[in-house]
Amino acid sequence: MKVVIVYESMYGNTHQIAQAIARGFGSTDEVVVTPAQHADVRNVVEADLLIVGGPTHVHGMTRPLTRHNAVEVARQKPEQFTTEPEAEGSGVRELLDTLRAGYAKMAAFDTRMTGPASLTGRASKGISRRLRELGYRELVEPMSFLVTKETHLVDGEEERARQWGAQLAQLAQVGSIMA
Repeated sequence: MKVVIVYESMYGNTHQIAQAIARGFGSTDEVVVTPAQHADVRNVVEADLLIVGGPTHVHGMTRPLTRHNAVEVARQKPEQFTTEPEAEGSGVRELLDTLRAGYAKMAAFDTRMTGPASLTGRASKGISRRLRELGYRELVEPMSFLVTKETHLVDGEEERARQWGAQLAQLAQVGSIMA
């Protein structure tokens, strides 16, 4: 099974989660983990399972302005924030704009601040909706992984991501699709 995990990350948390999800897959699966900015659309289209995730900004997926603002915050407080090399480039939203109809199984995830999703928002909901509109088949409900106000992953989130990856691997093998 070919699995493509595409992520967007500002401060490294979503990148860490994408890597942890990948660790949940067995050695028999071909797993590619790539930042959205460098994602090869052909590789994405050829996936048997497409997993897409990004940070939650202003209740949803990032936009060029929110990415720029996140980078500016890091520049003003370098002792507190370190940005990913691709932080200010294009993101998941732009990648989804380039995709055509797809038929693979998919799953969406995000990183977001702790607290009720009604207050923090969830980028994964928008990612999931956009992929379903393109014809991708949702394997499971979108998943959120939590970060602290200091923008560090909450303890245990990497392990939870690895377990989610293992669950996705099992579901994809048996062909379970959400109704």
